[in-house]
Amino acid sequence: MSRAFAARLATAAALLAVCVAALFLLPNGWWTAALIPVLLAASWEWGKLGGLSGVSRRIFSAVVLASAVLLWQAAPEPAGPAADRRHVIDIAVYTLGCAFWVLIAPVWVSGRWQVRAPLVLAVVGWIVLVPAWLALARLQADPARLIVLLGIVWLADSAAYLAGSAWGRRRLAPAVSPGKTWEGVAGAGAAVAVYYVLLSVFAPGGQWREGASGIALFMGVALMSVVGDLFESWIKRQAGVKDSGSLLPGHGGILDRADSLTSSMPIAALSLTFLG
Repeated sequence: MSRAFAARLATAAALLAVCVAALFLLPNGWWTAALIPVLLAASWEWGKLGGLSGVSRRIFSAVVLASAVLLWQAAPEPAGPAADRRHVIDIAVYTLGCAFWVLIAPVWVSGRWQVRAPLVLAVVGWIVLVPAWLALARLQADPARLIVLLGIVWLADSAAYLAGSAWGRRRLAPAVSPGKTWEGVAGAGAAVAVYYVLLSVFAPGGQWREGASGIALFMGVALMSVVGDLFESWIKRQAGVKDSGSLLPGHGGILDRADSLTSSMPIAALSLTFLG
Protein backbone atom coordinates (compact mmCIF):
# COMPACT_ATOMS: atom_id res chain seq x y z
CA MET A 1 0.00 0.00 0.00
CA SER A 2 1.44 3.37 -1.03
CA ARG A 3 1.84 6.15 1.50
CA ALA A 4 -0.57 8.39 -0.45
CA PHE A 5 -3.25 5.71 -0.56
CA ALA A 6 -2.80 4.97 3.16
CA ALA A 7 -3.21 8.68 3.96
CA ARG A 8 -6.31 8.84 1.77
CA LEU A 9 -7.84 5.80 3.45
CA ALA A 10 -7.06 7.02 6.97
CA THR A 11 -8.52 10.46 6.23
CA ALA A 12 -11.68 8.96 4.73
CA ALA A 13 -12.19 6.68 7.75
CA ALA A 14 -11.68 9.54 10.20
CA LEU A 15 -14.01 11.86 8.30
CA LEU A 16 -16.72 9.21 8.11
CA ALA A 17 -16.49 8.41 11.81
CA VAL A 18 -16.60 12.06 12.86
CA CYS A 19 -19.44 12.88 10.44
CA VAL A 20 -21.67 9.99 11.52
CA ALA A 21 -21.00 10.54 15.22
CA ALA A 22 -21.75 14.26 14.97
CA LEU A 23 -24.82 13.60 12.82
CA PHE A 24 -26.48 11.42 15.45
CA LEU A 25 -25.07 12.81 18.69
CA LEU A 26 -25.19 16.58 18.25
CA PRO A 27 -28.37 18.63 18.67
CA ASN A 28 -29.27 20.49 15.49
CA GLY A 29 -27.91 23.80 16.76
CA TRP A 30 -24.52 22.31 17.57
CA TRP A 31 -24.45 20.38 14.29
CA THR A 32 -25.12 23.61 12.40
CA ALA A 33 -22.41 25.41 14.34
CA ALA A 34 -19.98 22.60 13.51
CA LEU A 35 -20.70 23.10 9.81
CA ILE A 36 -19.65 26.77 9.99
CA PRO A 37 -15.85 26.14 9.93
CA VAL A 38 -16.36 23.67 7.08
CA LEU A 39 -18.26 26.32 5.11
CA LEU A 40 -15.60 28.90 5.86
CA ALA A 41 -12.81 26.60 4.64
CA ALA A 42 -14.80 25.74 1.50
CA SER A 43 -15.42 29.43 0.76
CA TRP A 44 -11.71 30.17 1.16
CA GLU A 45 -10.89 27.40 -1.32
CA TRP A 46 -13.53 28.62 -3.76
CA GLY A 47 -12.11 32.12 -3.56
CA LYS A 48 -8.79 30.80 -4.82
CA LEU A 49 -10.44 28.80 -7.61
CA GLY A 50 -12.40 31.90 -8.60
CA GLY A 51 -9.32 34.06 -8.92
CA LEU A 52 -9.95 36.08 -5.78
CA SER A 53 -6.99 37.14 -3.68
CA GLY A 54 -6.16 39.34 -0.76
CA VAL A 55 -9.01 41.53 0.44
CA SER A 56 -11.50 40.28 -2.18
CA ARG A 57 -11.01 36.69 -1.06
CA ARG A 58 -11.56 37.65 2.57
CA ILE A 59 -14.66 39.66 1.68
CA PHE A 60 -16.10 36.70 -0.23
CA SER A 61 -15.59 34.33 2.71
CA ALA A 62 -17.05 36.91 5.09
CA VAL A 63 -20.15 37.37 2.91
CA VAL A 64 -20.67 33.60 2.66
CA LEU A 65 -20.26 33.19 6.42
CA ALA A 66 -22.49 36.14 7.34
CA SER A 67 -25.29 35.13 4.98
CA ALA A 68 -25.20 31.55 6.26
CA VAL A 69 -25.49 32.73 9.86
CA LEU A 70 -28.38 35.05 8.94
CA LEU A 71 -30.21 32.19 7.23
CA TRP A 72 -29.61 29.95 10.23
CA GLN A 73 -31.06 32.60 12.54
CA ALA A 74 -33.97 33.41 10.23
CA ALA A 75 -36.46 31.73 12.55
CA PRO A 76 -35.52 29.00 15.02
CA GLU A 77 -39.00 28.64 16.44
CA PRO A 78 -40.90 25.43 15.65
CA ALA A 79 -44.22 27.10 14.90
CA GLY A 80 -45.91 30.38 14.19
CA PRO A 81 -45.19 33.23 11.75
CA ALA A 82 -41.42 33.05 12.30
CA ALA A 83 -41.33 29.39 11.31
CA ASP A 84 -43.47 30.15 8.25
CA ARG A 85 -41.03 32.87 7.26
CA ARG A 86 -38.10 30.49 7.64
CA HIS A 87 -39.91 27.93 5.52
CA VAL A 88 -40.33 30.45 2.68
CA ILE A 89 -36.70 31.60 2.93
CA ASP A 90 -35.41 28.02 2.92
CA ILE A 91 -37.46 27.17 -0.18
CA ALA A 92 -36.15 30.27 -1.98
CA VAL A 93 -32.53 29.38 -1.20
CA TYR A 94 -32.97 25.71 -2.21
CA THR A 95 -34.75 26.76 -5.41
CA LEU A 96 -31.89 29.07 -6.34
CA GLY A 97 -29.41 26.25 -5.82
CA CYS A 98 -31.53 23.75 -7.75
CA ALA A 99 -32.01 26.16 -10.65
CA PHE A 100 -28.26 26.55 -10.96
CA TRP A 101 -27.49 22.83 -10.79
CA VAL A 102 -30.30 21.72 -13.09
CA LEU A 103 -30.32 24.53 -15.65
CA ILE A 104 -26.89 26.17 -15.67
CA ALA A 105 -24.20 23.79 -14.40
CA PRO A 106 -24.81 21.04 -17.01
CA VAL A 107 -24.67 23.60 -19.85
CA TRP A 108 -21.59 25.23 -18.28
CA VAL A 109 -19.76 21.89 -18.17
CA SER A 110 -20.89 20.54 -21.55
CA GLY A 111 -20.12 23.88 -23.21
CA ARG A 112 -16.84 24.19 -21.30
CA TRP A 113 -17.49 27.83 -20.53
CA GLN A 114 -14.32 29.75 -19.84
CA VAL A 115 -15.53 32.04 -17.09
CA ARG A 116 -12.78 33.83 -15.18
CA ALA A 117 -14.58 37.01 -14.09
CA PRO A 118 -14.02 37.07 -10.30
CA LEU A 119 -17.39 38.73 -9.54
CA VAL A 120 -19.31 36.13 -11.56
CA LEU A 121 -17.44 33.27 -9.92
CA ALA A 122 -18.00 34.82 -6.50
CA VAL A 123 -21.77 34.85 -7.09
CA VAL A 124 -21.62 31.28 -8.38
CA GLY A 125 -19.55 30.30 -5.35
CA TRP A 126 -22.26 31.61 -3.04
CA ILE A 127 -24.90 29.59 -4.92
CA VAL A 128 -22.70 26.49 -4.80
CA LEU A 129 -21.93 26.71 -1.09
CA VAL A 130 -24.74 28.33 0.87
CA PRO A 131 -27.81 26.33 -0.29
CA ALA A 132 -25.92 23.07 0.30
CA TRP A 133 -24.81 24.22 3.75
CA LEU A 134 -28.35 25.25 4.65
CA ALA A 135 -29.74 21.92 3.41
CA LEU A 136 -27.26 19.95 5.52
CA ALA A 137 -28.07 22.11 8.53
CA ARG A 138 -31.84 21.73 8.22
CA LEU A 139 -31.92 18.05 7.22
CA GLN A 140 -29.98 17.00 10.32
CA ALA A 141 -33.13 17.64 12.33
CA ASP A 142 -33.95 14.08 11.19
CA PRO A 143 -30.55 12.31 11.36
CA ALA A 144 -31.82 8.97 10.01
CA ARG A 145 -33.19 10.60 6.90
CA LEU A 146 -30.01 12.61 6.32
CA ILE A 147 -27.78 9.55 6.65
CA VAL A 148 -29.92 7.81 4.01
CA LEU A 149 -29.41 10.79 1.68
CA LEU A 150 -25.68 10.93 2.33
CA GLY A 151 -25.54 7.20 1.69
CA ILE A 152 -26.90 7.80 -1.81
CA VAL A 153 -24.06 10.21 -2.60
CA TRP A 154 -21.35 8.05 -1.06
CA LEU A 155 -22.62 4.90 -2.75
CA ALA A 156 -23.02 6.58 -6.15
CA ASP A 157 -19.47 7.91 -5.99
CA SER A 158 -17.97 4.56 -4.98
CA ALA A 159 -20.03 2.55 -7.48
CA ALA A 160 -19.17 4.93 -10.32
CA TYR A 161 -15.48 4.54 -9.56
CA LEU A 162 -15.62 0.74 -9.34
CA ALA A 163 -17.83 0.28 -12.41
CA GLY A 164 -15.79 2.76 -14.40
CA SER A 165 -12.54 1.04 -13.45
CA ALA A 166 -13.89 -2.38 -14.38
CA TRP A 167 -15.93 -1.67 -17.51
CA GLY A 168 -15.41 1.96 -18.43
CA ARG A 169 -14.97 2.52 -22.16
CA ARG A 170 -16.96 5.59 -23.15
CA ARG A 171 -15.74 8.81 -21.59
CA LEU A 172 -18.41 10.94 -19.96
CA ALA A 173 -16.64 14.29 -20.29
CA PRO A 174 -13.06 13.71 -21.48
CA ALA A 175 -12.14 17.38 -21.61
CA VAL A 176 -13.42 17.96 -18.08
CA SER A 177 -12.68 14.79 -16.10
CA PRO A 178 -11.03 12.07 -18.24
CA GLY A 179 -11.48 9.35 -15.63
CA LYS A 180 -15.29 9.42 -15.62
CA THR A 181 -17.24 7.13 -17.94
CA TRP A 182 -20.84 6.45 -18.93
CA GLU A 183 -20.38 2.91 -17.60
CA GLY A 184 -19.48 4.44 -14.23
CA VAL A 185 -22.65 6.51 -14.26
CA ALA A 186 -24.68 3.39 -15.10
CA GLY A 187 -22.99 1.54 -12.25
CA ALA A 188 -23.85 4.36 -9.87
CA GLY A 189 -27.49 4.29 -10.97
CA ALA A 190 -27.70 0.51 -10.55
CA ALA A 191 -26.12 0.64 -7.10
CA VAL A 192 -28.50 3.38 -5.93
CA ALA A 193 -31.48 1.41 -7.27
CA VAL A 194 -30.38 -1.65 -5.29
CA TYR A 195 -29.85 0.57 -2.23
CA TYR A 196 -33.42 1.86 -2.55
CA VAL A 197 -34.84 -1.65 -2.90
CA LEU A 198 -32.89 -2.93 0.11
CA LEU A 199 -34.07 -0.03 2.25
CA SER A 200 -37.66 -0.65 1.15
CA VAL A 201 -37.45 -4.36 1.95
CA PHE A 202 -35.46 -4.35 5.18
CA ALA A 203 -36.49 -1.00 6.63
CA PRO A 204 -40.05 -0.35 5.44
CA GLY A 205 -41.49 2.95 6.55
CA GLY A 206 -38.02 4.46 6.78
CA GLN A 207 -37.06 8.10 6.40
CA TRP A 208 -37.75 8.46 2.67
CA ARG A 209 -40.62 8.48 0.25
CA GLU A 210 -41.65 5.11 -1.14
CA GLY A 211 -42.96 4.47 -4.66
CA ALA A 212 -42.28 6.62 -7.71
CA SER A 213 -41.47 9.74 -5.69
CA GLY A 214 -38.92 7.84 -3.63
CA ILE A 215 -37.20 6.39 -6.70
CA ALA A 216 -37.15 9.83 -8.33
CA LEU A 217 -35.62 11.33 -5.17
CA PHE A 218 -32.87 8.72 -4.98
CA MET A 219 -32.01 8.92 -8.68
CA GLY A 220 -32.19 12.71 -8.68
CA VAL A 221 -29.75 12.94 -5.77
CA ALA A 222 -27.39 10.46 -7.48
CA LEU A 223 -27.54 12.30 -10.82
CA MET A 224 -26.93 15.69 -9.23
CA SER A 225 -23.94 14.29 -7.35
CA VAL A 226 -22.34 13.51 -10.72
CA VAL A 227 -23.09 17.02 -12.00
CA GLY A 228 -21.46 18.56 -8.93
CA ASP A 229 -18.37 16.41 -9.34
CA LEU A 230 -17.99 17.37 -13.00
CA PHE A 231 -18.62 21.06 -12.34
CA GLU A 232 -15.94 21.33 -9.69
CA SER A 233 -13.53 19.38 -11.93
CA TRP A 234 -14.07 21.97 -14.65
CA ILE A 235 -13.64 24.90 -12.26
CA LYS A 236 -10.36 23.39 -11.03
CA ARG A 237 -9.23 22.79 -14.61
CA GLN A 238 -9.91 26.45 -15.40
CA ALA A 239 -7.92 27.48 -12.33
CA GLY A 240 -5.06 25.18 -13.33
CA VAL A 241 -5.03 23.16 -10.10
CA LYS A 242 -5.47 19.47 -9.31
CA ASP A 243 -7.08 19.95 -5.87
CA SER A 244 -9.09 22.75 -4.32
CA GLY A 245 -6.82 22.76 -1.28
CA SER A 246 -4.59 20.64 0.94
CA LEU A 247 -6.53 20.53 4.21
CA LEU A 248 -7.37 16.81 3.98
CA PRO A 249 -4.34 14.51 3.59
CA GLY A 250 -4.66 12.29 0.55
CA HIS A 251 -7.87 13.97 -0.57
CA GLY A 252 -7.08 17.63 -1.20
CA GLY A 253 -9.45 20.27 0.07
CA ILE A 254 -12.95 20.48 1.49
CA LEU A 255 -14.45 21.08 -1.96
CA ASP A 256 -12.76 17.97 -3.31
CA ARG A 257 -14.76 15.91 -0.80
CA ALA A 258 -17.96 17.96 -0.82
CA ASP A 259 -18.40 18.62 -4.54
CA SER A 260 -21.15 16.00 -4.88
CA LEU A 261 -22.92 17.29 -1.77
CA THR A 262 -23.02 20.88 -2.99
CA SER A 263 -25.18 19.84 -5.94
CA SER A 264 -27.25 17.02 -4.43
CA MET A 265 -28.29 18.36 -1.03
CA PRO A 266 -30.35 21.36 -2.24
CA ILE A 267 -32.23 19.01 -4.57
CA ALA A 268 -32.89 16.61 -1.70
CA ALA A 269 -33.96 19.37 0.70
CA LEU A 270 -36.31 21.01 -1.79
CA SER A 271 -37.86 17.66 -2.76
CA LEU A 272 -38.43 16.67 0.85
CA THR A 273 -39.89 20.09 1.66
CA PHE A 274 -42.77 19.32 -0.68
CA LEU A 275 -42.88 15.52 -0.41
CA GLY A 276 -42.62 15.41 3.37
